[in-house]
Amino acid sequence: MPPVEILSALQVCNSTFSVLIRLVIFFFLLVSSLVLQLEIAGSLFLVLSGPILVIAFLSIFHLIISGDEELQQKKSSKHPGVRLWTFPVLVDGPFGVVSAAEFIGILLFAVYVIWALYAYIIQSLNRVSEEDLTPMEEGSKGSKNELKIVNAKEESFQYQRERSRGLKNMYPYYLDTTTAVGLFPLVNYNYVLETDGRSSWFNGIILHGILFLPVARGSVLLRFINIPFEHATRYHVWLGHLTMVLFTLHGLLYIVGWAMEGNLLEKLLSWQAIGVAILPGVISLFAGLLMWVTSLPPVRKWNFELFFYTHQLYVVFVLGLALHVGDFVFSMAAGGIFLFVLDRFLRFCQSRRTVDIILAKTLPCGTVELVLSKPGNLRYNALSFVFLQIRELSWLQWHPFSVSSSPLDGKYHLSILIKVLGEWTGRLRGSIMDISEAEQPASPSQHRPKITASVEGPYGHEGPYHLMYENLILVAGGIGISPFLAILSDILHRVHEERPCLPRNILIVWAVKRSNEFPLLSTMDLESVCPYFYDKLNLEISIYVTRESNPPLEEGDIHNVTVTSVCPMSKGCGMSGLVGTGDSIWSGLYVISSTVGFVILLVILYRFYINPYSISTWWYKGLLFCGCMLASVVIFGGLVVGLWHLWEKKISAREEYDENRLKPGMVQHNEDTANLFQKNHTSITTIQYGSRPDFREIFGSISEHWGYADVGVIICGPPTLESSVAREIRSRNLKRESHHPIFHFHSHSFDL
Repeated sequence: MPPVEILSALQVCNSTFSVLIRLVIFFFLLVSSLVLQLEIAGSLFLVLSGPILVIAFLSIFHLIISGDEELQQKKSSKHPGVRLWTFPVLVDGPFGVVSAAEFIGILLFAVYVIWALYAYIIQSLNRVSEEDLTPMEEGSKGSKNELKIVNAKEESFQYQRERSRGLKNMYPYYLDTTTAVGLFPLVNYNYVLETDGRSSWFNGIILHGILFLPVARGSVLLRFINIPFEHATRYHVWLGHLTMVLFTLHGLLYIVGWAMEGNLLEKLLSWQAIGVAILPGVISLFAGLLMWVTSLPPVRKWNFELFFYTHQLYVVFVLGLALHVGDFVFSMAAGGIFLFVLDRFLRFCQSRRTVDIILAKTLPCGTVELVLSKPGNLRYNALSFVFLQIRELSWLQWHPFSVSSSPLDGKYHLSILIKVLGEWTGRLRGSIMDISEAEQPASPSQHRPKITASVEGPYGHEGPYHLMYENLILVAGGIGISPFLAILSDILHRVHEERPCLPRNILIVWAVKRSNEFPLLSTMDLESVCPYFYDKLNLEISIYVTRESNPPLEEGDIHNVTVTSVCPMSKGCGMSGLVGTGDSIWSGLYVISSTVGFVILLVILYRFYINPYSISTWWYKGLLFCGCMLASVVIFGGLVVGLWHLWEKKISAREEYDENRLKPGMVQHNEDTANLFQKNHTSITTIQYGSRPDFREIFGSISEHWGYADVGVIICGPPTLESSVAREIRSRNLKRESHHPIFHFHSHSFDL
């Protein structure tokens, strides 16, 4: 590049960076000036929730400036090395497979929690001193030996706030000498219990503030740090366990203390105006315990619907907490909750649209392939996934599925593969079979059965990391082959079209129970995607059939595939582009406008209602705080979403008659599908019956043949398969020789 062009590029980058910094400073000063008018609650909101919102604003500007830059354009390192995010440290344990970076994060987080608990308890216990027993002045009522026992709550966070408002001496009481001496051990012990309870409560509030961040599927924060939702869900589970342990400990310690005082029922049912409202806290804790118990793996596998429905109690959990502690303390956790509400409202708007199912195909292994219509400007990649709702089956259930198509397969559709594993998927396959067997209507006016679908997403990695390795090993178990079909199609398209693409050596290891799952590979025609691909790509497919010792079919036979066109394509009703991972500019405007609107509503509320009318009821102010949060998203954010929707309709209208749109005539029929497996995969596929993959042998052979290089290993399958691969990668990397490759572990498996 000539020096003049380099200088010009540097000036553009410098100008863009300067504008970015100025915008961030402007929004921060604007929000700060408004928030500081909210007195103590505003200050806490700014200090504890402000950094999260500032990072969100920075993420927005970064995503807008970077645009659609793809990760595959980055060159791989000339010197392979171990990476913290891709090196598995823990394999067998309660956390599953944990990378080195995640392990460091867990250790640091554990150190913080332990330190915070210790510091809070020690600080509170130091207040229990001889100064807590002060003799009464001469001439006061009572005997000379009377003692004034200062209530421990006078030194608590709650008392400090009320004392600043002139409400001093909230809980003073007097006891005579005999009573004081007799009850001092009890009072001291109750104080210790309450101190421990408050320490666990304080840490629980901090965790509550970040608990909802990982489950904001289209959050700008997750996109900025490139953590896909299926990985962030694990962090939500870990945070949820720790949060509920602390909240449960908080409740139990107070219950024990109140039981020792003999006023347990009275305390549990109390709902005072000034101070902590205990009954809403009890309700919130009960809702949290229900969500916690039903989210445990045995319960979730036994009845997924029970887990799904009880998890909707998060509304009660959050609202009960706000009523329990009031706006003052709730503002400490408001930042993360607010970003989750933003994502939830946008998902609600996107899911209102029904989506055309262009094609429905049933396979003999109990798998369904759906081809869904989408707008051309809705981008995704081969590692994305969507949440699907079928209204004829349930209006409330949403199930996640990986995409099985590449965005280069077509601008106006994406495909997913669904294996029958439960009641919902079984009913879906039955509905498709019923439509297939139904007679064709005699006239267009006759009713034809259909399936009504709604979609949320797509979500997933911001960039396709599978394109950053020259050497790839894809390990799948059963239906886990679905995302690898998308990856393979994506690579073949890029090789054929000479787009940036690093992978040249690909090994697919696929473990299946029975051979009737082979037609899953027939959903893609390798030759049609990239003619003579074997001259440009070294591709091998190793299939392991674990529950069959011999081929059950004679050579040349293939399982029949039932194909049915479910919805006519003429409606052109595709997926909605109102998603956090969609247009970065509209998504950023939505977040910024809602945040500024939230602060404006709070300022109006405090200046014209709370302060003039001296509203001091804690639980009521907490309720108003939540109301402002929801109203800002609906009013200010809803305005942006409405404009976004109109813009999307305008763009979709321009692309409606694009020549690349999928046509019904492109649907493959049974006989074509039968030939694809023989045509595409016989020469590059090896099949072993009655055995499982021996990863020690597989990785050993790869080490000798591929030499010193970075090898990306992507796993999509059950936890046992994932653990086996991670264990072998850890062993190979720790004991590797200088001429052997370095394996990088990536998991594309998630369990919701």
